[in-house]
Amino acid sequence: MSQHTPNATEPATPGTHLDPAKMPGHWLLAQLGKRVLRPGGRELTLALVTALDIQPNDDLVEFAPGLGFTASLTTAKPHASYIGIERDAAAAAHVSRVVQPPRDRCLVGTAEKTGLPDASASVVYGEAMLTMQTAAQKVRIVQEAARILRPGGRYAIHELCLVPDTLDATTKARIEHDLSTVIHVGARPLTATEWRELLQSVGFVVQHEQHAPMHLLEPQRMLNDEGLWRTLRIGFNLLRNSVARQRVQAMRKVFRNYAAHLGAIVIVAYKLNERTLV
Repeated sequence: MSQHTPNATEPATPGTHLDPAKMPGHWLLAQLGKRVLRPGGRELTLALVTALDIQPNDDLVEFAPGLGFTASLTTAKPHASYIGIERDAAAAAHVSRVVQPPRDRCLVGTAEKTGLPDASASVVYGEAMLTMQTAAQKVRIVQEAARILRPGGRYAIHELCLVPDTLDATTKARIEHDLSTVIHVGARPLTATEWRELLQSVGFVVQHEQHAPMHLLEPQRMLNDEGLWRTLRIGFNLLRNSVARQRVQAMRKVFRNYAAHLGAIVIVAYKLNERTLV
């Protein structure tokens, strides 16, 4: 893949210096030009933003904003402040160009330990990041969201979802293995019930849930998410890079093989007022 050399005002795309054969799948897709990297695509991200009902007095925190697609949507609404917590410095630089400092900023850090004060946010959300965590890490991240949220605050997730709820353990393990192999990142999706139970385990109350097919690399979803010209650009980049092409084909094959058991889910929940807690 030919590399574009960024100028002084343009941060490098995340993954620029990694081997295309080994880099995480989401950064490979970003290198190819893909900007919408969420399992439910633009449609489910827009549903998440709508359900959050962002108000002018809201202080927003986003876990793992990636290239800043959702940040551009949430910060376009009247709000008090935005903080992104992104572990990849190049991605954080991209997000910083999308938002409007000093009111908005993106910090390099982890969702498990943001360093933000207790009860400092009224809205917290994250997309396509809990799926890649272990069970213990999932709990710690959701607990961190609860810690930094004020009572009554909203927490939203947009993640890969296993279907149906009754999916057997053997099939779950096979899906995890095959997904992790092709995307080069541990993938541990949950069923809808398991996602709800994860949020409820730390005191959140689910108020909105929405589903979509997992069609991340399907032609129609690509057109809907990226538009015609960017989709053509991604296709051109794939033609020029055999390693990337083979990896994307392998990812698409796994997604299609498990199409009956893979979906995307958005859940929006709220933190109970402290005085109502037992």
